[in-house]
Amino acid sequence: MKACAVTDTGRVRPVNQDFLYASTEPVGPLANLFIVADGMGGHQAGDFASRYLVGHLVKHIESSSLAAEQPVPVLRQAIEDVNTELFELACAKPDLAGMGSTLVAATVAGGVLYVANVGDSRLYTIRGTGIRQITRDHSFVEEMVSRGQMERGSRAYKEQKNIITRAMGIGRKIRIDFFEEPLSGGEYLLLCSDGLTNMVDNSAIFRLVLMPETLQMKAKALIALANQNGGRDNIAVILVDPQISEVRER
Repeated sequence: MKACAVTDTGRVRPVNQDFLYASTEPVGPLANLFIVADGMGGHQAGDFASRYLVGHLVKHIESSSLAAEQPVPVLRQAIEDVNTELFELACAKPDLAGMGSTLVAATVAGGVLYVANVGDSRLYTIRGTGIRQITRDHSFVEEMVSRGQMERGSRAYKEQKNIITRAMGIGRKIRIDFFEEPLSGGEYLLLCSDGLTNMVDNSAIFRLVLMPETLQMKAKALIALANQNGGRDNIAVILVDPQISEVRER
């Protein structure tokens, strides 16, 4: 397994509130771990939220006593615990009031991809046959689209796309979406914040990820194109090559 993690402030925002983590080595009971968090709530609060979320999520997973065969319970318990911590900090400290963060976290075990999702940061699988979004955006516009009350890509959609309906730390309880996806080999995994997907469309992401270059060069190319197209937000990219076919051949 190989991975590359890159983040950039972009061309407009003064502070980078995106934070990420990538480990191809075991983290607690998990065989590997990848996390992207996009903070919100003002410069200090948003930056604090994403950094706290990632750092403490890793710590909770490292100390988990749950079995390695149960990636979803491991992720769920850690996410719920950190959500409570963030919420209580926001309630106790006026300068952190209103803070929150999106979260997309993933691990691969036994040829299966396990994903946890809160907010509108995304995970895609990308292979020669196409690009597919695994996560579901928790956003106002996607809820309206699902009800048939808005057209994806319309002017109203674009104008309200930044309104999210779920985030870490904004309530004592958190609703988490989980996804399990069998991997057959040959696919890449892309975790990213909306600073990438708002600036770069799926066809361009597909093209850049399948370039015959290193993971680092692919990730940097995604960041560069987001900035070239306006860079209106912070950008976070984790690109993973699970190399499932190689694992199975052994």
